[in-house]
Amino acid sequence: MIEKVTAGQDNLGDFAPEFAAYNDEILFGEVWENPTLTPKNRSIITLSALISKGATEQLSFHFHRAKENGISKEEVSALITHLAFYVGWPNAWSAFNIAKEIYTEKKQ
Repeated sequence: MIEKVTAGQDNLGDFAPEFAAYNDEILFGEVWENPTLTPKNRSIITLSALISKGATEQLSFHFHRAKENGISKEEVSALITHLAFYVGWPNAWSAFNIAKEIYTEKKQ
């Protein structure tokens, strides 16, 4: 079981409370917890969407989550390499830089 996400409340709760609630309760509550897709599959889908959009600000969180959901360094490398041919080399390069940090960091 993954820890409850509170990033919406932590970062935007005072400024955009409705958005924060949708983020934490709907997206990371109901959507991510729906058993139709495995957490690993959700991570693959989410990483693919974020890399495709060039949404690098969210990638760090989602690479950590993907790692927790069982996506190996080899799988994430294959995912980004595959995407490079469909979404662009610069998007893949940016994603690799973030993934490399996360997948090579030592456990504390």
